[in-house]
Amino acid sequence: MIAGSKLERAINSGEFVVTGELGPPKGADIEEMKHHAEGMRNHVEAYNITDNQTAIVRTSSIACGATLVQMGLEPIIQIVVRDRNRICIQSDVLGAHALGVKNTLCLAGDHQKFGNEPQSKGVYDIDSMQLIKGLKDMRDEKKFMGGDEVEGDISYFLGAVENPFADPFEYRVDRLEKKIEAGASFIQTQCIFDLDRFERWMELVRERGLHKRCAILGGVTPMKSLGAARYMKNNVSGITIPDALVDRLKGAEKKKEEGLKIAIETIERLKEIEGVAGVHIMAIAWEEVVPEIVERAGLYPRPKF
Repeated sequence: MIAGSKLERAINSGEFVVTGELGPPKGADIEEMKHHAEGMRNHVEAYNITDNQTAIVRTSSIACGATLVQMGLEPIIQIVVRDRNRICIQSDVLGAHALGVKNTLCLAGDHQKFGNEPQSKGVYDIDSMQLIKGLKDMRDEKKFMGGDEVEGDISYFLGAVENPFADPFEYRVDRLEKKIEAGASFIQTQCIFDLDRFERWMELVRERGLHKRCAILGGVTPMKSLGAARYMKNNVSGITIPDALVDRLKGAEKKKEEGLKIAIETIERLKEIEGVAGVHIMAIAWEEVVPEIVERAGLYPRPKF
């Protein structure tokens, strides 16, 4: 049996956790991804490997995750229900575990109509809640979703995603609670730009004691340019960017530096919010700045787990 998840140990330690994100390429050459992973080696506990994000065909998250294992790094593979039925899902998770992958993030996935194969059929055999519950039962009850016994021991750390900014706002914490009930042990949130709204959501989380049952990792994305900020504000569903941040970028002489400052300030504020266990840094197409963000936010050197 493989050793337990480093991410799980980090969360259980009570230290403020840092995770990063890597997007596989639209081809089979993963050298650039490996380069970015190596650059973050001493700055994050684990790396999300996205699963055909934005419904665009990319190298398998499991293959990339296995590559990180070979590098001595800790991947979190994403598993989406958009592309797989329950047979394939369970097979893929067992295969990933056999290759040394110890963390699985469960999510629905962006609808295929938004990607580069819009005519493809979405599978959606099960939803994300059923995915979490099914994988928890495979691990804890040694039962496949259909009821058959799982042979041998398996041990993976299960996570999910949550968006505190989507409407209706009052139901977002209900959805979080359902994911925790289903078996999620850690949550990575949507990118946080509207900190006031996020803090209101965390108040509701604390009222139910959910922060004591699951580790909440706040999503942070540095804005590289004014155009990127405007695009996310106007085109990315579920992201709320206050006008004040857009105006701040607009008025800045050095847009990239201002984007970094905003991300660092966000992390510093998240560190002060009760119930936030860490941050998940999604530096989309800007992975090389993650070490700088971690260091400037006072989160370096990282503890040893």
